Amino acid sequence: MSGWAGALAHERIPVISYPYEWPFTMLKDAALLTLDILSAALDEDLILKDATPYNVQWNGVRPTFIDVGSFEVLKAGDAWTGYRQFCRLFLFPLMMQAYKGIPFQPWLRGRLDGIAAAEFRNMLAMRDLFRSGVLLHASLQARAERRYQSSTRNVRDQMRDAGFRKELIENNVNNLRKLIRGLTWEPGGSEWSDYATQEHVSLHKQAKADFLVRALEEASLVWDLGANDGYYSKLMAERGAYVVAADGDAMVVDRLYRSLTADQVQRILPLMMDLGDPSPATGWRQLERAPIEHRGSPDLVVMYAVIHHMVIGGNIPVREVLEWLGGLNSRVVLEFVPFGDPMTDRLLANKRPSDVHRDYTEESFRHHLAAWFDIDAEQPVAESSRTLFSLRPRR
Repeated sequence: MSGWAGALAHERIPVISYPYEWPFTMLKDAALLTLDILSAALDEDLILKDATPYNVQWNGVRPTFIDVGSFEVLKAGDAWTGYRQFCRLFLFPLMMQAYKGIPFQPWLRGRLDGIAAAEFRNMLAMRDLFRSGVLLHASLQARAERRYQSSTRNVRDQMRDAGFRKELIENNVNNLRKLIRGLTWEPGGSEWSDYATQEHVSLHKQAKADFLVRALEEASLVWDLGANDGYYSKLMAERGAYVVAADGDAMVVDRLYRSLTADQVQRILPLMMDLGDPSPATGWRQLERAPIEHRGSPDLVVMYAVIHHMVIGGNIPVREVLEWLGGLNSRVVLEFVPFGDPMTDRLLANKRPSDVHRDYTEESFRHHLAAWFDIDAEQPVAESSRTLFSLRPRR
């Protein structure tokens, strides 16, 4: 232990996630946690030199601050150097979605250092300048960045010489906390926000739940892809699994997060994930942020009513979907939804026959399935043409 003052041991985070995979309320809660930790640090004459959502991870729906290296001693006259980063990665994304209805996820995924003040300011109309926080945190910051971007002056030393005090940081933190608590995002609806209540979905729920319970076995980590309202995720979490409940609909995932938080469900991590356009490897040498496949190997992958969306809606060949699943080397429970089903008819409504992959037939599906999996069990869904499959990877 020579040269070390001590060692920290902490609980392992089951699955790493990134802010461009979080819905609005998750990013909001991560921002509030960061501010609360900063306030506590200031009470001890410490400060956070970083203020990024990448320093927050989730254990279920509980946000957890993970970067103990961000704390440093606050010296007399020091400013909060993490303020600009906090705005770029927390505040501006939240205001962008709350005030303009623009999803922040593509912006954060596209650039790891977030949204610059000038970029955010350029999104706003004149009337938006009078919204809470815009003038103080966006317009003035954009002006300051333009003023000092080519300057060689040491702004930190200037602020220290001017007698900058800790109380000014505390006032800023309190202002930001009040501002962020007041930000809301309540869209009227989305494409899949009412999916779970539709008659044909409710009709099959119990049969699919029973089939899933039989296939669950000793699964520790489960991916529920296309989780929607989390009905099956909750079923698996109640039986001891830790579940990544992923869906591509931001409103659906935000609602799920809020309901899990209200019910204090701690074994489900809700994430936004478009399976046709998943989070890529990004950052330095594409190693800083990993794709989901490299962040933990699931024991079970559940894909109820998903493959037809990928094949018909996303134009991905069946063979490619099954090859990707096979590469995970995990057990799989999935639902095959053939042509003639109300949902495939809905997806086909604006497509020509030539636009649809010809291998989307049950015969072709079974043929490609055999290259990667053995079928443990299969079951037709009553009063429909759908079939449920429980699959085990071939060794």
